[in-house]
Amino acid sequence: MYGHIKSFVHRKGHFSEGQRRAYETMLPKFGIPYDKLLKSAADWAGIFVNDHPIVLEIGCGMGETTAKIAMQNPDINYIGVEVFTSGVGALLKRIEDNNITNLRVMQHDAVEIVRDMIAPETLSGVHIYFPDPWHKARHHKRRLIKAPFVYELAKRLKSQGYIHCATDWENYAEQMMEVFNSVDLLTNYNKEGGFIPRPDARPLTKYENRGNKLGHGVWDVLFLKSKI
Repeated sequence: MYGHIKSFVHRKGHFSEGQRRAYETMLPKFGIPYDKLLKSAADWAGIFVNDHPIVLEIGCGMGETTAKIAMQNPDINYIGVEVFTSGVGALLKRIEDNNITNLRVMQHDAVEIVRDMIAPETLSGVHIYFPDPWHKARHHKRRLIKAPFVYELAKRLKSQGYIHCATDWENYAEQMMEVFNSVDLLTNYNKEGGFIPRPDARPLTKYENRGNKLGHGVWDVLFLKSKI
């Protein structure tokens, strides 16, 4: 895969005792180490102990949305990727508190995970919700959504698999749309082109709800592999 500029910088976040305990006790069971070995669909089925569809979520944050989606869809397996320890701990605590069995967590750079651990035509979907917008123009080069990476994601989708992104930065939303339209493996779910309304499948978070009340916009981008 192409050389990439990391779309994140390591920083310390608040790490509660509950999150710390979940991180220490739950990571061995629900965490998947980055090992640079390509994982086939069969390998991932062994990790989840079933052959249900697999959805990759990049950038789980504190895990609120990730956990809700996993609980609402017990017959789908989810791989949650988050680089920050506080977020991983928070997500593991949600897994523990809600007895979620169809979710595994990876703490590593998502670009490298896709490159090294997910074989082509493995995934049924990819979620990228509110990635860091790097809003200053000189930092746009750090944005995750670039054509080479989206192309690699598309190759790892099964036929009719999807990539769903959301952002509350209009400039980033426009860039996302331009990038997705440039990848010939993908077709806009919206037959008229453009964005889609927030689907019920993407839960409304407290942060987004607060933004809606303040009049902030949110843009959802949904593309499928192959034509619809």
